[in-house]
Amino acid sequence: MHRPLTAEAEVAGDLSAVRPELAARYAAELPAARAAVLTRLWRALTHEPLPWVASRGPDGDGVTLRLRDGRRLHGPAPDPYATAAYVTAVRLDDVPYDRPARLMADLAVPHGAGLAAELDHSAASLALSRAGQPPHPQEWPDTDWEWEQRVVDGHPFHPNCRARPGFSVAEQLALAPEHRPLVELGLVPVPAEACLVTGAWPREMRDGRRMLVPVHPWQAAHVLKRPCGEGLTAHPLMSLRTLALDGAVHVKTALTARLTSSVRDISVPSVAASMTLSAFGAELAARSGGLLHVTRTLGAVTDGSPDLAAVLRESPRACAGPGERVLPVAALATTALPRSPSWLAGFARLALGVGLRLLELGVALEAHGQNLLVVLSATGAPVRLVYRDLADIRVSPARLARHGVPVPDLPARIVTDDVTALRRKLFGSLVAGALAGTAGSAAALRAALEPAVRELPRTPDLAALCARPLPTKALTLMRLTPGGTGDLWAELPNPLR
Repeated sequence: MHRPLTAEAEVAGDLSAVRPELAARYAAELPAARAAVLTRLWRALTHEPLPWVASRGPDGDGVTLRLRDGRRLHGPAPDPYATAAYVTAVRLDDVPYDRPARLMADLAVPHGAGLAAELDHSAASLALSRAGQPPHPQEWPDTDWEWEQRVVDGHPFHPNCRARPGFSVAEQLALAPEHRPLVELGLVPVPAEACLVTGAWPREMRDGRRMLVPVHPWQAAHVLKRPCGEGLTAHPLMSLRTLALDGAVHVKTALTARLTSSVRDISVPSVAASMTLSAFGAELAARSGGLLHVTRTLGAVTDGSPDLAAVLRESPRACAGPGERVLPVAALATTALPRSPSWLAGFARLALGVGLRLLELGVALEAHGQNLLVVLSATGAPVRLVYRDLADIRVSPARLARHGVPVPDLPARIVTDDVTALRRKLFGSLVAGALAGTAGSAAALRAALEPAVRELPRTPDLAALCARPLPTKALTLMRLTPGGTGDLWAELPNPLR
């Protein structure tokens, strides 16, 4: 039974009021946006350990899922590493579905109604994001925020790639990076004695004994529900809640909204640990043979709640030398570089070499396409990596101790000696995430990985990468598990086997 879903119509109605010149383009983009979200959902349905799927198997020209209630779901043979939208429809018993939200609603699985609403919003917002793009983007942007704003489609594998519940059309156009706005951050004064401050909080963000905390305008309007003082003009980056200020500083703001999967607030423990993690990042970079730079945290502040906090970080562009460019790995797909198999193999060798070296030392990076950046030479060759935001790494005290690396006082949630947890963190983010998203298909990923792994030192971690299924976060299962804590995982076919 098709149930009414409203996000597409609501966006169309709002768009006709605030940007009528985009209405026709939005309508034209909707079918492709639905297919993009449906392709991501099909990846989850065919590979994640969903409790209501009894079995999966090849069937004719595709694959059939047998559900525990007796129904059958049939669709194309899946490529779990594909970034192109190749799934335009699937069949639930004899009924075809081309809208992912309607499919999820009619599956009628536990907690599926909420996910269906998010999928509806994801497809509508994705169409809106694509509708607002210029016809011919500049091939090589001059600024860091222009690179970030080229990532229009969001997460390459998450069905909620563009879900922004709570954001109106006007707010998306005014605040979302792919629409290239200038955003006015508020500054909320908080007495210094009421704040936790780490690092050097800049003089221009102080007013006598008061700290001026940068606040995202959405947060001010919807969470703090208060006007903010005269603020800072900034360019929104890929994560939406992080913005580039004039100069070489990025500011991460609290944004208590669910974007993709997570609520983007800033916890008090993360502010407290920020400078310790920053110093630890410098230690890691020093052991990378000059192949990795970790952006420094300059300062962090909170009033004691996750709703009012900010972190200032060094811009990755500070890591680029003369003639070099630094861009997020997620933005590589907007260039012609990954279409060269030799370039992609060289990038895979660089990224895997650095990631495995740090894993051997005892640190698993969450090296997805947003956190991991690449420095390109003047000819476009990948020469170094940049990593930002250490909040979700995993650290093994036992491995660090074996290599004589002092173990800093880190938040308990990132400390583990569990080898499975360490490998999942790195392989799931780097190989199944950043490298797969850049390659765009299983065949291209395999062609990039095979020459890279032949040249890397033979370690137990590399052996595990080559011999076992590839871990990836079960993103859809996690959205269907409300109240769950921690990551849930799926296994993908290993492109190296």
